[in-house]
Formats: sequence, C-alpha cells, structure tokens
Amino acid sequence: MALIEVKNLEKTYADEDIKTQALRGVSFSIESGEFVAIMGPSGSGKSTLLHVLGFLDRETSGTYHFNGRSNADFSPEELALLRNQKLGFVFQSFNLLSRTSVFDNVRLPLMYSEVPEAEWDERTEEAIVSVGLWHRRDHEPSKLSGGEKQRAAIARALIMRPQVIFADEPTGNLDSVSGKQVMKILQELNEKSGHTIILITHETYTAEHAGRIIRLLDGKIDSDELVTKRRTAVEDFIK
Repeated sequence: MALIEVKNLEKTYADEDIKTQALRGVSFSIESGEFVAIMGPSGSGKSTLLHVLGFLDRETSGTYHFNGRSNADFSPEELALLRNQKLGFVFQSFNLLSRTSVFDNVRLPLMYSEVPEAEWDERTEEAIVSVGLWHRRDHEPSKLSGGEKQRAAIARALIMRPQVIFADEPTGNLDSVSGKQVMKILQELNEKSGHTIILITHETYTAEHAGRIIRLLDGKIDSDELVTKRRTAVEDFIK
C-alpha cells in the first residue's frame, strides 16, 4: 500500500467570476521512504499540490489517500493532529519566531502535542544536534546566517519525528554553499533515517538529489521519472 496516492486530482480557485484551474487530473503514488522532487515553472501547480498533500488545502475533485485512508474521512481535529505528528514542513522563508532562540523555535511544536513535557528538552537537543546547530541553540534568528536559519527550520520539522517532510523551495533564499548543506541534510534524512521527503523546487541541481522527479506543466504531470544517478552531497562539495 502506497503512503500517498492521488487520482485525478483537480484544484480550481474562484475569484468572483474568474476561475483558475491550478491542478488538472493529477495522478501518482509515493511509497514510504521515497525522496521525490516536484518541479515546474511558476504557475505550474507545484505549490498548490504541496498544500493539498500537506493537508493545508483541499482538492476540488479527485481523491487523495494517506496511509490508505481518504483525506475526506479525516475530521478537522484529526487533520490538525496529522499535521502536527506525521508531517514536517520546511519553507523557503524559514518561518522562525524572530525574538525566540533556536532551542525554543525548534521546541515549539511540542507545546501543541501529546508528548510528555519531560521529554521536550531531550527531543529538542536531538533535533538540533542532527542538523549541526547545537552551538547556536541560544541564538535568535537575527544572529543566524540564511543556511543556519534553514537548518533550524529543518530541526523544527523533525521534532515530532514525522513520517513525511515537505520542503518547499528550501534552498531558494540561500547561497550555493548553504543550499548544498541543506540538501546534504535532507538527503541523509532520507537515506539514513528513512524519512519520506517531498521536495518542491525549480532548480535542477536540487531536484537531482531526489530519487524521482515529477515535472508539472500547466497543472498536469508532464513527466514522472526515476533519477538514474542521484547527485550526492560529496559531489556537491568537491565541485
């Protein structure tokens, strides 16, 4: 059974009398442990697709099953719990609280979870150490570089030990060296920890870290191919 399965997914936005169709009959499945990059030009529907897959928005028609269960069957409370416990999100803009330390930013999702408070500090340390940022744990985001901010955001996404990590243009605001460091972390999370990674990107070199690339064009799947030779972090830093 696939972890994620969508069939004939459609998404239409209505603004007064104007309708815009962002997704047009999209169908695919993603197995647990896959690293999938979703590519496409601006307006191709990739961010809309991420929002539907991440339960941040609903499709207009078609079906979406997560772990064998239709998203239509989840109550609002179950969806909130799912987003908190099973899904991790990493965005281009980091979305860190500005006057809050790295430690407290990373720990934040635990405050809305059922994880016993006695475990919070240990889990937070584990997540921050995993992205190599422990030495910056007491710093506020304004004191961090762009790459460090994104690593803190990844640590926050990891804090609930999610099943899937959605990364929306995670290198978009970073220089090339910081971008390579972020991709190294995501690739290791997939290969060593078994996380399912769904990456939204317009950058070919970033997408090549994935094992599979789905290309969207005008809301439709233009291609869906396995990557025959994945780019590795070692290759990034040699070049």
